Amino acid sequence: MGSPSALVKRLTEWRAQALRAAKAAGIPAEEVEILLRERLGWGPLERLMGRAPAGEGDPLEEVQALWRQRVEERIPLQYLLGKVEWAGLSLRVTPAVLIPRPETELLVEQASLWLQANPLPPGSCFADLGTGSGAIAIALAHHHPQLRLLAVDSSPEALAVAADNVVAHHLQERVNLLLGSWFVPLDPWRGQLRGLVSNPPYIPSAELASLMPEVRLHEPRQALDGGEDGLAHLRLLIQAAPDYLAPNSFWAVEVMRGQAPWVAEQLQARGCYRQIQVHRDLAGVERVVSAHFVG
Repeated sequence: MGSPSALVKRLTEWRAQALRAAKAAGIPAEEVEILLRERLGWGPLERLMGRAPAGEGDPLEEVQALWRQRVEERIPLQYLLGKVEWAGLSLRVTPAVLIPRPETELLVEQASLWLQANPLPPGSCFADLGTGSGAIAIALAHHHPQLRLLAVDSSPEALAVAADNVVAHHLQERVNLLLGSWFVPLDPWRGQLRGLVSNPPYIPSAELASLMPEVRLHEPRQALDGGEDGLAHLRLLIQAAPDYLAPNSFWAVEVMRGQAPWVAEQLQARGCYRQIQVHRDLAGVERVVSAHFVG
């Protein structure tokens, strides 16, 4: 491996090469820094001090191999590292689950604002439909100790990842994982839910082929495909929710660009939703639609 100074020199040279490769591939430069920090504990401070990573063998070998996969196979860095930092939480992710996006934090924020304005008694149930990694359910349970979360997914592989995350955050007593399609596992809670949140598949089937390779090649299709018009699951969430929500409850979903007006119109047409609102993400996209279910 050589002396510490020789290793620092190699790391510095590799970092420069990786940054050039990232730029050429359209990959954010910060991913190089994240990889070095996560795998070697080597960040700006260590570079400034000329400090080499500790450990046996060649610490750069694994980093180089992972970066080749990132650039050549376009595997998302979160899958390579096996985790993502999201909404202040560290979550395990695998190709069985969608990688939680920053814009999805808006869904949690709107639910939290509603809960602050509408205090609920301990043990009140919210459902997170299509939970994937469990991100939304875990974030809500983490910030709202009075809540019980019912986290539903049709994928056993996804629920296994969610289970790891629930355990890691010590929320086994308040986050229940339910296997099944959408509302099917929620029959015991008909008319009892005080909230429903979901980041459902909403991309039209024909548009999947044009997605960036990280998404198209590696993220689970069933978490992306919203049917012919992208609205299949959103339609179900609007139509079926009244059978499961108690009066004076919260309803919110994430949508893609252009879908929010349709969702708002459908909610209005149902006649049982009030305070229908569209919320923009930091990029200005109408990303979340929320409503108050009056029953």
